[in-house]
Amino acid sequence: MRKAIVVGGGIGGLSAAIGLHGIGWEVTVLEQAPELTAVGAGISLWPNALRSLEALGVRLDKLQEQSSGGLHDRNGRRITRWDADAFRRHHGRPLAAIHRADLIEALLDALPAGCVRTGTAVTGIDDLDADVVVAADGIHSGLRKRLWPRHPEPVYSGSTAFRAVTTLPHSTELSTSWDDGAEIGVIPLHDGRVYWWASYVAEAGIRYDDPKAYLRDRFGGWHEPIPDLIDATPPEALLHHDLYLLGTPLPSYVQGRVALLGDAAHAMPPFLGQGGCQAIEDAVVLAAALSTTDDVDAGLKKYDEQRRPRSQAVVKSSVQAGKIGPQLRNPLAVAVRNGVFRLLPGALTARIGAGVSGWTPPVLRRPAPPRTR
Repeated sequence: MRKAIVVGGGIGGLSAAIGLHGIGWEVTVLEQAPELTAVGAGISLWPNALRSLEALGVRLDKLQEQSSGGLHDRNGRRITRWDADAFRRHHGRPLAAIHRADLIEALLDALPAGCVRTGTAVTGIDDLDADVVVAADGIHSGLRKRLWPRHPEPVYSGSTAFRAVTTLPHSTELSTSWDDGAEIGVIPLHDGRVYWWASYVAEAGIRYDDPKAYLRDRFGGWHEPIPDLIDATPPEALLHHDLYLLGTPLPSYVQGRVALLGDAAHAMPPFLGQGGCQAIEDAVVLAAALSTTDDVDAGLKKYDEQRRPRSQAVVKSSVQAGKIGPQLRNPLAVAVRNGVFRLLPGALTARIGAGVSGWTPPVLRRPAPPRTR
């Protein structure tokens, strides 16, 4: 039986482990953290990710399909309406969201017990006894640095972001709101909680003694439910991270028996909501490529050829989406952009992103069941 070691127990690493296990490989996941926990935030799953999870056989019981919403300015004036039915027609699936902890739980449920080892740091590759090593160790990947020591480090996107999950006394709908150089997104989750984030252009590394007071001061004048969301969020539930990306594309996602996956291979800013989705795509393609041949090198080469052009194009599109969306600061340019969007019907804006989310995963060739007499 072929053996794989996956370094990193995040969404991409666990998805890769599921895919490799599904094609008959023995898989071990090595996670540095003492326990597998997910940060207290949500994740949007676009149709390409939903198809990929379906191909992996992952069951999602706590998924929330988004049925209504729109894009607004900071005062609540609608810029464009989001047409859920048109979105489904053009993208083939709904837009959905899930808490990261629930997604991690679903991924773990799809793996055999005992294959994930926490509290295990990986500092080198030579001691890993496997036919394939999957480097899914994140944007600051130590394995990437070992394999490509001269490759440029991740760069700051220009924006920082707060994220949180909280509960409101009233229901709300999917929304994104823009102002000069800032964005606030709101996504309902399945259990009545709400995932929200605020990103804005700022220097990297700035932190606040009282982050909640800062958010009240900065965004308290925006339209509802934004002030309510800030007020309803416990200070300890607020996450604050500067947004980085792998600005210089890697020349390959494969070196020897090591395959890079997810943020380790193509970290991107979140302006298309595709970071986690692309990692799940990677996992399906890697498993499919290795399921079609007994030659591991040929399978890894196929993985690189299929994933690198697409994922690196999505990185570029994410950067561009930020420049014309939440990172646009010139007031005149903002007014022109908003005016153009207001002229577009919802059925037309629903097509935006279909070139990315319309992706269909390959079929995994699963091993034949053992014969019984």
